Amino acid sequence: MKPVKTTVWDPAEYLETEEQITAYLDDIFKSGDPDLIVTAIGDVARARGMSKIADNAGRGRESLYKSLSQGGNPSFETILKVLSSLGFGIRPIPVSSEA
Repeated sequence: MKPVKTTVWDPAEYLETEEQITAYLDDIFKSGDPDLIVTAIGDVARARGMSKIADNAGRGRESLYKSLSQGGNPSFETILKVLSSLGFGIRPIPVSSEA
């Protein structure tokens, strides 16, 4: 039996349209997992071009890669600046509370 060759799946390679990016972020934000959210923001930044996003956010490209990677710990200010440079913001929405 021939060995199966696998590659790592990179979401940034498949985030091509605004609709895809918005749906991806929306689904990830619904998870409520902070680490997953940071990683997804990094995926979108890579899909759009990390250098451009880093410049727009006033951050260094390499430090932005590091802080938006799995296990990174960006400040809330960095998250807001990156989201803004991606054309997104954060706003509170009511959540249903079932007792």
